Amino acid sequence: MVDVGAKPATHRVAVAQSVVVMKPSTLKLIAGRRMPKGDALEVAQLAGIAAAKMTSALIPLCHPLSLTRVSVEVEVRRPTRIVFTSRVEAVDRTGVEMEALTSASVAALTLYDMAKAVDREMEIATICLLEKSGGKSGHFMRRKRSSR
Repeated sequence: MVDVGAKPATHRVAVAQSVVVMKPSTLKLIAGRRMPKGDALEVAQLAGIAAAKMTSALIPLCHPLSLTRVSVEVEVRRPTRIVFTSRVEAVDRTGVEMEALTSASVAALTLYDMAKAVDREMEIATICLLEKSGGKSGHFMRRKRSSR
């Protein structure tokens, strides 16, 4: 791991997004909260939050961080897309980009797991960092958000 001991603790924020593409009939079942396994959107949202907290256990050289906030927003984009936007915050010596990306990724994977019985052709089309702030490198904002 990179030595961050000499760096000052600052407020860090990262926002990441994942996009899951599916058949319109699958989206209708998910949005209607009628999946056989249960409420897929709620389970995916909770999985994304839990994943952010476990990132250092999943990514070998990632520092364990004391997160101060994790949120996962869900947007249903008819007719075929569901977008997860994860926002992670901490006051620490290193950034929270990996936590936000892990959160968005696991939310998408969980949605796939919850809906694979009705649509095995679902696709996780995009996973990307949208924004990060705090620390020495300053503010980053993706120039163009994914339109997928």
